[in-house]
Parts: sequence; structure tokens; C-alpha cells
Amino acid sequence: MIAEHVRDPAVTAVIFGFFASSWFGWAQEAPPGKWRGLLAAGSVASLLTAIAGGLLTWRLWHTDTAFDESTSRAFGVVVAIEFGAATLGSILLSRRGRQDLISMWVAFVVGAHLFPVAALIDYPMIYIVATLITVVSVAATPVARSRKLSVSAVVGAPTGLILLTAALFSVASAAIASS
Repeated sequence: MIAEHVRDPAVTAVIFGFFASSWFGWAQEAPPGKWRGLLAAGSVASLLTAIAGGLLTWRLWHTDTAFDESTSRAFGVVVAIEFGAATLGSILLSRRGRQDLISMWVAFVVGAHLFPVAALIDYPMIYIVATLITVVSVAATPVARSRKLSVSAVVGAPTGLILLTAALFSVASAAIASS
């Protein structure tokens, strides 16, 4: 469950914390009123976790990482494919008048792209995150329809929570491993 190199979970905490905050923010597009405070708290907690991960990353910058020239290039390709697929799908959904499904599509692409990322940096916990986000994205539309909720709320809140939990796990595991 732990990464081979201690700096990688610290950096993961920064990235997952930042994006958790973004997903909690996206969920605030049209959530039930009772969710607003929890979503705002999730955003703040996510940003604080990202900051903690950033401080830990700074402290651990001298340590090894899974990223070398080959890994960095492959990671860049994976991220480029992710951005391309998310953008293309979002444009197609917009043109079909289905902007309500863009958050679901982006979550699906994010979940799918995390599988090769987990393999590249040899961090098994990311496979769990990838699986959970992919499942949330697939379930979001039917759940939203059955409960008369916005898809962005149904996909954004759990995706934010998954990423926040993973960021907290990552910062804690990096802190413990580096002590």
C-alpha cells in the first residue's frame, strides 16, 4: 500500500489534496442545501492537506523518487491523454446539450488515468483510488436521477472525499516513513 520512495506519497498528497478541493468545489454547482457546509469544509480540509503535503515534499526533496527520465516521459503521455480525453468528451457533451454529464465524464477519465499512474510510480494505494473514482463516475448518473440530484453533486462529493482520504493517507505515510 506504501510507495517505494517516501517523496512520492508526499507529492501525491499535494496533488490529491488540490484536486479534492476542486471536486468539492464542482459539487457545489447545484448540491442540496444541507451539503454546502460539508462541501466547503471538504475544500478547506483538502487545501490544508495539500499544504501539509507541500511542506513535507519540500523537506523530502533530496530523497529518491520513482520519477526518472523514462517515467517522467511516460507520465507526461498519460496526463496528456487524460487531458485530451477529458476535453474532447466535454466538448462532445456540450455540443449535444449534455453539460450536466461533464463532471461524470471527467471523473471517469481521471479514474481511468490513475491506473497507469499507479503502475508508473509503484504506489498501490492509487489503484484503490482509481477504482473508487471510476465506480463513482459510472454510478453518478443513475444515482443522481433516482434521487433527483445534480450529477455534479453526486460525482463531486464522493470524488473529493476519495481524493482527500488518499491525500491524508499519503501525507501520513510519508511523514511516518520519513521520521
